[in-house]
Amino acid sequence: MTAPTPRPGILDITPYKGGASKSAGAARVWKLSSNESALGASPKAIAAHEAASAELERYPDGGASDLRASLAALNGIDAERIVCGAGSDEILQLLCQAYLGPGDAIVQSEHGFLVYAIAATACGARVIKAPERELTTDVDALLAAVDDTTRIVFVANPNNPTGTWVSSAEIARLRAGLPDGVLLVIDAAYAEYMDDPAYDVGIDLARDRDDVVVTRTFSKIYGLGALRLGWGYCPAAVADVLNRIRGPFNVTAPALAAGLAAVGDQTFVARNRAHNTAERARIATALAERQIATTPSAGNFVLAHFPDADRAASVISRLAARGVLVRGVAAYGLPAAVRISIGSTEANDALIAALDGALGDHE
Repeated sequence: MTAPTPRPGILDITPYKGGASKSAGAARVWKLSSNESALGASPKAIAAHEAASAELERYPDGGASDLRASLAALNGIDAERIVCGAGSDEILQLLCQAYLGPGDAIVQSEHGFLVYAIAATACGARVIKAPERELTTDVDALLAAVDDTTRIVFVANPNNPTGTWVSSAEIARLRAGLPDGVLLVIDAAYAEYMDDPAYDVGIDLARDRDDVVVTRTFSKIYGLGALRLGWGYCPAAVADVLNRIRGPFNVTAPALAAGLAAVGDQTFVARNRAHNTAERARIATALAERQIATTPSAGNFVLAHFPDADRAASVISRLAARGVLVRGVAAYGLPAAVRISIGSTEANDALIAALDGALGDHE
């Protein structure tokens, strides 16, 4: 027998690997490897999910009508231009499926989110990575990388895994410099953690143009990563295209119920944001006291830098042996860096307590 042959480029994809969740021999594990919500999910969202689970035989609302209406009210946008998906990853993949093919290309920053390249390569498109400046998106470098084959430019703002961000003025300058017909996708998965007045999620830009999409997620500050729920705010024509190719019931009913309740609990969001801001500073300080440099982060994580890849791998291994799981980011082109998610106060205490042993003489 002969196995079917996948499309060119598929086998060149390195599968995405999530953060570690287990450590052999550790009495208790503190997972700080996946940028998950430090405070879990809103109790209201958990209760809504449990209630929805009583009717698992029912198909979900394929149009996510109530959730879209709630998101529209919260953000002051048109519900008809919102498309919901199984995580913002699905929205990113649908955009690539809709607008990319062999001979096309995407442009992204050098250390941008891995899913952009995976989704584009699966469609037969090329991936062009623009250099960053001090681990921050460089608008001029992105524009210089655009050519006649470019169809989509992806910008994560704030970016994962660096935690850096660019101002709304820079995003507007990027859009103004792109050719007609090139779609700008602003991935704002960590927007809820931002509190700088120079930052804007990009909603206004997307509202006023036909070539800007903003993607959002419930997996971070809302704490619904297990449910896979995200959304995109799109030009009307783009929303129409995505609704034609997405699965008719691509978001589950329990996820929709939990998402609706989560949107309605902005008190929880504010508490989670305040916790993250304080604990992120505490972890950065603890690392600095141990002569470990970090990149200033606007997300729910910090990026710690070590002299070389071996040292970074040793720290990851030693922390894991003490039950603290963090993430290496060699796949992002940063082999000497380690990403540490912000956890609960107890988890962060465990991290800080484990640091000295993990940072001992390199073996």
